[in-house]
Amino acid sequence: MKRQLSFRQYRAIDLVLFAVILGFSEYLLVTSASLWYPDQLYTVSVTAALTAIVLMRWGPWGALHAALGGAVFCLASHGSLRQLLIYCAGNLLSLAVLFPLKRLGGERIRGSGFLTVCFGLAVLLLMQLGRALVATATGSSFQTALGFFTTDALSLLFTGVILWIARRLDGIFENQKHYLLRVHKTEEEKGGF
Repeated sequence: MKRQLSFRQYRAIDLVLFAVILGFSEYLLVTSASLWYPDQLYTVSVTAALTAIVLMRWGPWGALHAALGGAVFCLASHGSLRQLLIYCAGNLLSLAVLFPLKRLGGERIRGSGFLTVCFGLAVLLLMQLGRALVATATGSSFQTALGFFTTDALSLLFTGVILWIARRLDGIFENQKHYLLRVHKTEEEKGGF
């Protein structure tokens, strides 16, 4: 008899796998950029893209990945405790995309390339806004806060491309309850369960 995972076990494994992918990718990007282009002010990050995917899959659980991405970025770039606070807390503003996600529905967003890219860009822009707000609240100037948008501009392209690809892969950019029910129904129709 095959042992099946419970939904909670499946979710835990999925969240850990995405956390590992996020942590490793973000660390690799930051350290590579600092070695190859140490004088560049621009950064590239996968945090928004992977957080958007987790938000689509698991909703508010994506908060863990938003904060993790900020923490890995700061630790890999040898940031201060204040920067760690700015990135971790600021990235949490991305959870605001859950309101349009609920209103429009995940299937509608996933079914449209335009809405998918807009969803990802909204996640990134909310992260940047959150960082700017936290930085301003902790004493940074408006010009410094504006830097969170300009130095991370390349991540807009990165996020859009990653989500464009993810939406085309079966089950990746999809609510996992919906996905598992769809797979189960297909298997039942084939006589597999």
